[in-house]
Amino acid sequence: MSAEKKPVVLENTSRRDALIEIESKYQKLWAQEKAFEVNAPTNEEVPYGTPLEELHEKYPKHMTSMAYPYMNGVMHAGHCFTYSKSEFATGFEKLRGKKALYPLGFHCTGMPICASADKLKREVELFGEDFSGYSAEAEAAAEEKKAAEEPKKEEKPKAKADPTKFVAKKAKVAQKAGGKKYQFQIMQQLGIPTEEIHKFADPYHWLSFFPPLVQKHVNSLGGSVDWRRSMITTDMNPYYDSFIRWQVTRLRELEKIKFGERYTIYSVKDGQPCMDHDRQSGEGVLPQEYTAIKIEITEYTEETKALFAQEKFDVTGKKVYLVAATLRPETMYGQTCCFVSPKITYGLFDAGNGEYYITTHRAFKNMSYQKLTPVRGKFDSILDINGKVLIGSKIHAPMAAIKELRVLPMETVLASKGTGVVTCVPSDSPDDFITTRELLHKPEYYGIKKEWVVEESPAIIKTSKYGDKCAKYLVESLKIRSPKDSEQLAKAKELAYKEGFYNGVMIYGKYNGMKVEEAKPLAKQDLIEAGGAFVYDEPEGVVMSRSGDECIVSLEDQWYLDYGEPKWRAQAEECLQMLDTFNPETKNAFEGVLGWLKNWAVSRTYGLGTKIPWDPKYLVESLSDSTIYQAFYTVSHLLHSDFYGKVVGPLGITAEQMTDDVWDYIFFRTDSVKSDIADAKLQLLRREFEYFYPMESSISGKDLIPNHLTFYIYTHVALFPKRFWPRGIRCNGHLLLNNAKMSKSTGNFKTLSQLVEKFGSDASRIALADGGDTIEDANFDESNANAAILRLYNLKEWIDDMVKNQDTLRTGEYNLFDKLFDNEMNMLIDETYKQYEATYYKAALKTGLFDYQYARDYYREVSSIQGGMHKDLVFRYIETQIIMLAPIAPHFADYVYREKLGHKQSIHTARWPKLTKPVSHADEAALEYIRSLSRTIRETEGLLTKKKKGGKPADLDKTKPAKMTLFVCTTFPEWQEKYVELVRKMFEESRLDDMGSIRKEISKQEMKKAMPFINELKKKLTIHKPADVFDRELAFSEFDVVKSSLNILKKSPALVNIEEISVVLYKYGDKVGEDDLSGTKVDIPSSKSIDNAVPGQPAVFMHNL
Repeated sequence: MSAEKKPVVLENTSRRDALIEIESKYQKLWAQEKAFEVNAPTNEEVPYGTPLEELHEKYPKHMTSMAYPYMNGVMHAGHCFTYSKSEFATGFEKLRGKKALYPLGFHCTGMPICASADKLKREVELFGEDFSGYSAEAEAAAEEKKAAEEPKKEEKPKAKADPTKFVAKKAKVAQKAGGKKYQFQIMQQLGIPTEEIHKFADPYHWLSFFPPLVQKHVNSLGGSVDWRRSMITTDMNPYYDSFIRWQVTRLRELEKIKFGERYTIYSVKDGQPCMDHDRQSGEGVLPQEYTAIKIEITEYTEETKALFAQEKFDVTGKKVYLVAATLRPETMYGQTCCFVSPKITYGLFDAGNGEYYITTHRAFKNMSYQKLTPVRGKFDSILDINGKVLIGSKIHAPMAAIKELRVLPMETVLASKGTGVVTCVPSDSPDDFITTRELLHKPEYYGIKKEWVVEESPAIIKTSKYGDKCAKYLVESLKIRSPKDSEQLAKAKELAYKEGFYNGVMIYGKYNGMKVEEAKPLAKQDLIEAGGAFVYDEPEGVVMSRSGDECIVSLEDQWYLDYGEPKWRAQAEECLQMLDTFNPETKNAFEGVLGWLKNWAVSRTYGLGTKIPWDPKYLVESLSDSTIYQAFYTVSHLLHSDFYGKVVGPLGITAEQMTDDVWDYIFFRTDSVKSDIADAKLQLLRREFEYFYPMESSISGKDLIPNHLTFYIYTHVALFPKRFWPRGIRCNGHLLLNNAKMSKSTGNFKTLSQLVEKFGSDASRIALADGGDTIEDANFDESNANAAILRLYNLKEWIDDMVKNQDTLRTGEYNLFDKLFDNEMNMLIDETYKQYEATYYKAALKTGLFDYQYARDYYREVSSIQGGMHKDLVFRYIETQIIMLAPIAPHFADYVYREKLGHKQSIHTARWPKLTKPVSHADEAALEYIRSLSRTIRETEGLLTKKKKGGKPADLDKTKPAKMTLFVCTTFPEWQEKYVELVRKMFEESRLDDMGSIRKEISKQEMKKAMPFINELKKKLTIHKPADVFDRELAFSEFDVVKSSLNILKKSPALVNIEEISVVLYKYGDKVGEDDLSGTKVDIPSSKSIDNAVPGQPAVFMHNL
């Protein structure tokens, strides 16, 4: 990634302002013309009942949308980047003659808005409606005091993430917060006047305030959204509420929604599951299942006995267990001790039935919500005990080969992961091995006795790669010296686990000889059945709810979507194979998610949304009501005429009339329906759905693959006939701003409206298109937006000049450069079409704007020598340029299309330019030949005019006239032909990297020149088609092209005045050639440039006259 850039400061805004004036004019005009309102063909145009194939053949269509934005703020540049992909696609598909629909709704469901509103209620109580009671100075002082009192936490390297999962580092609302502590401060950052902020304590005020504002901002960018189809979610819109009730009812009937106990991320404070959209941080974090090993303390240390006596805890008749959480129950045979941290204060907790657990308070809190303790939600400790007190205790570890073990110290144990108690298996855990070795070497330092440490651990697993002591092997091979070598240990741990699990074989215990992956669940079950372990879950990372609560895992009775059920998953995988993901990495990510995604809680009790019809004390959670809303877009404009469903739509249908059976009929789940809605209206609703659905592409950031987008696939395959399954999902990376992460706290942040205000619409859109096309993170470079202003303005000025002075342009027959320019336009038009079709907008911008203008600039330059530009080509260039630019810069394009080219209709009705004739590769090669030869001439000029060492004069005096001779070689050297055939043969046999065999075919005399030539051919094969590399015959007449461009070539030198030019033709190896212009014989000079000359690469000589 390039270095971070500073924001652009606009010194002179006159050009930008001129473009913004055009943009404002055309946005108003488009609104008047209803340019983006798109309807399905009517019954009169195509009778109802016509087969879909025939309907779409007669009226091609395209539907796309982005994941609708959440209404707790305005759209920022990152949203805008995702939005632009649908925008560009819609514009291009219109040029292909399709009815292109782009709807956009507003997501309001879930906790975030309610949580923010609740915060504001508390802040109003604290600081008053105008927040005048808040003191920034007092707050800063309190924070400084708190920071000074808190001990610094040592950071450990994070374990490598699962490559199949995209995990958001910070939830979207946390990103919007920008480091501000109070909600009213966040609202101020959003531009809300302080005197208005108190109104947002009502969650429904958010729903009224932000959707119209987002609409305004999108329109300011030139958005092509059909706003008639927009809606807010939640029961505030009764039509959408009806739609969601239908969705979940049918899913339940299909047994996709079930009820039962499931482990789920849970907020104790909120009293409900905390799903992705309900989180302040920890989006994508799931429950992690451990096997909790009950390690019985059989003999207490004196310090422990004293503590128990002090706290009046009588151990008589009680069993006290250290509870260790492990992911590898099959390795418990190899335990040699139990680790605790001297830095952690543990709790002793009543686990019921005379059993007591020593674990962290955080872990027992999780257990108390998983039916593992006497009373749900009761997690008060009987007493607290520092890990240091426990060190030296005798223990009995279930399944361990060694029956009597000790508790030993491990300083790297974390209280935030697992239970704070760790089993020790030095044979297979690099961490355990290096810690055990450390304890053996420094027992006095750690305050232990050396005999407590087991020196030789039993071997329990064997792998072909690392033997039967993989931990020892990896520690030694990676040169790990200490438990503090955290990065190397993390690497060793990953290698040990993968090799042991996938390729390991048990060599000890009940499952001796069995593969580890088969033995693991059996060993786990044995431990549980023997009472030596139990299943324990906790979040795989820290999850904070919107209300500021650190979440746990709870075993909940809940309604859940049975994602991962084999038959349903098979349907989802079938759909994935059918749809276009536009990028193989996206498809791989989906395959990974489908492999691990399981049950998903569909119910919650707090927030905004739709009540579950059969259990109305619950609401449908925010990701589950956001899976098929795209189908609602197809009919929403006919049902209601505002975002909120308060104004009945043009068909006069009420929300109460939209029964489940009516939705079934509209979505082709049934062919008949009993309803008081007229048949003609039902048929119209059905036509809109069947015509536009499914979407050709759903656009989203890659962070939604693990939830929203995978749910989108699952729900579609469950509810809709196969012909309505999704056809495409396009994912993009996150957006950087000026090569740095967007952050309000650093000031490197822009909202959509701020981008438009600074650069205007079209320049912003060009910079968005130029940001990137792949799933990797993209970059909005303000310098590109600024450059786009200048580019568009200069293009406008040039077009004005051409229109004004068109009578001075040349007409008549085309010359060589007219033909070459016409062909280059055809080539770039064709290439730009392919890039748009592939949704590579950065590439389309390159060929359709940057390269296209370069072609125009070159044509303008050479035409100034050749009698001027041809009128037909100038105006063909202008029209094709602005049509190709229309999807990305529509305001500028429509302005030129109507006001400069005189079209009566909008650019939105234009069609993609037709080629004047098929692209000529011969003309393409000829043009590149002339440009390349011109560069060679300038390079030769530079070498010849350069002063020599010692003050000697240059070979060419740039102040005097000169003669240039072009030596055109008409044949290839025989030795080259020989090695071309050798490379062809090796390439076809896939042996091109076998340099030993190649060298054997080269004579010693030719080695020096043959090897560079062969390497150059190999390099070309990585760039060009093999046929183009091996067939070196020129596609054009080299002499004819040179002869026709002599005037251009004479003007190629930058400094030297060429008065005479000659062209000498010769065959490779000849001593004499012929000046083809005069017919005289010319001696061929002996030089390196002559030796290197071949057809298509002349040698250039210059000398003063």
